Amino acid sequence: MTQEQHFFDFAAETGLTKHFGSVQATEKMVELCQIDSESYVLDVGSGVGATACYLAKTYGCRVVGVDILPKMVERSQERAVKMNVIDLVEFQVADAQDLPFEDGRFDAVITESVTSFPSDKQLAVNEYTRVIKPGGFVGLNESTWLKVPPPQELVAWVRQDVGGTVEPLTAEGWKELLVKVGLQDIVVILKKVDVKSESRGILQRYGLGGLLSMLARAFRLYLRNPNYRQFVKEVKQGGLIPQDFDVYFGYGIFVGRKGF
Repeated sequence: MTQEQHFFDFAAETGLTKHFGSVQATEKMVELCQIDSESYVLDVGSGVGATACYLAKTYGCRVVGVDILPKMVERSQERAVKMNVIDLVEFQVADAQDLPFEDGRFDAVITESVTSFPSDKQLAVNEYTRVIKPGGFVGLNESTWLKVPPPQELVAWVRQDVGGTVEPLTAEGWKELLVKVGLQDIVVILKKVDVKSESRGILQRYGLGGLLSMLARAFRLYLRNPNYRQFVKEVKQGGLIPQDFDVYFGYGIFVGRKGF
């Protein structure tokens, strides 16, 4: 099993998935994608279901979440029951590059730290666009190079922290994916990553009880699983955040509308 497979399997086990900008970035995506109680939303790469359940709970919209890992789907379903939104959300296993939905089904498709991973990003964005209705929105919140070329030690650190095959694009690169598929009225918002703010965001997203539960799961996993202990060791060996981290690396919100 690759390090990245370990990365996401362990995230599913502990019940933690994250994206840059946390709840504030999600709320900005909601605003730009015009999501409200009448919307039908697809959350691609929904992880443990935090955003899908948040949207259902906060805005009262219907949400479908898909993830490539069955364990993530299992965690998502548990979260939906716990948050009492099981009547508004559903989860299933699916690949971002081959979505199992008919054309024009959703009002909006969103991804958060997901489209950085597929080998064919354009194919994934094409799929997002295919399944939205005319006038609907595609919204991406993705790792972005703010300055290029980044130092190799920073590239290595990002892959260690975010996932082994992550391939951030520049803002121009992300925007081009939306342009090529014919999306209109494209909005681009770039942000630097603030480590302290990201830590607070995890607490806000999951709450103190949820965070303590994740830490307890991680501790139990560390005790019983030698692969996890090795993974933690490798992460520690990755070292501190490289110098000029926030000069080169950040995240972007990219939203486009499908024409009529």
